[in-house]
Amino acid sequence: MSCNDKSDGISREEWQSRLESFPFQQSNINKLIMNYLVTEGFKEAAEQFQSESGVAPTVDLGSLDSRILIREAVQNGYVQEATHLVNQLHPELLDNDRYLYFHLQQLHLIELIRADKIEEALTFAQTQISEAGENDPAVLDEVERTLALLAFEKPHHSPFADLLEQTHRQKIASELNAAILKMELQEQSSPRMINILKLIRWAQGELDKKGVKYPKMIDLSMAVIDPKFEGYHFDPRRSAAGHFLRMVQHQGANKPSMMQRQEKLAKTTDST
Repeated sequence: MSCNDKSDGISREEWQSRLESFPFQQSNINKLIMNYLVTEGFKEAAEQFQSESGVAPTVDLGSLDSRILIREAVQNGYVQEATHLVNQLHPELLDNDRYLYFHLQQLHLIELIRADKIEEALTFAQTQISEAGENDPAVLDEVERTLALLAFEKPHHSPFADLLEQTHRQKIASELNAAILKMELQEQSSPRMINILKLIRWAQGELDKKGVKYPKMIDLSMAVIDPKFEGYHFDPRRSAAGHFLRMVQHQGANKPSMMQRQEKLAKTTDST
């Protein structure tokens, strides 16, 4: 059977017809995009998108500055500076979220190991980290994996090298960002667009399990439809994904250099 056979799923013509007749409202798409930009801290992109679309952000964009600084501090390995900024912004946050606080402490230990400050790392581990997992098996496992880095002359080549990857910094930065956002807005801290994309992946997975032929989106970031679905045409430039990508690309083009961000962070921490 071909993709165009009605009994093998939905036909190209029917899919196109349903898509064109769907009660599409650009204002709802714009709100999704703005929600993502604000949640993830793309301030400049959010400002440009506001001027282009007219959709208002749900928060004062000026309030993003502190969250952006904190996130960049973690991503650049300045964990103690980030912790200081968090305590200035929300003194109760880390006291109420001990697991998040442990992750920041753990990341600081990792940064000491990365910098080959072994004596300082050992002291910090003994005084700040070693007792963290006594009552929590999950934390204990993380403590053991982190301390195991100290046993290797070249920790980057150890079985626990993933802790030294940039992706681990980004993971903790996202966790901290979500906690701050939840405290400030008292609402869902992950972007709605991400939840929708997860729903799309789940729905496509269910259709795949049942062997249904449909216009599968094989690249969610660019809204690319599987070319096997013959004749189907989709212009990503008109989609929410396309507009969103242009906003983020603009953010990247206007993003300050690493040195400029570090200078800004230093000025902030010096003044507090």
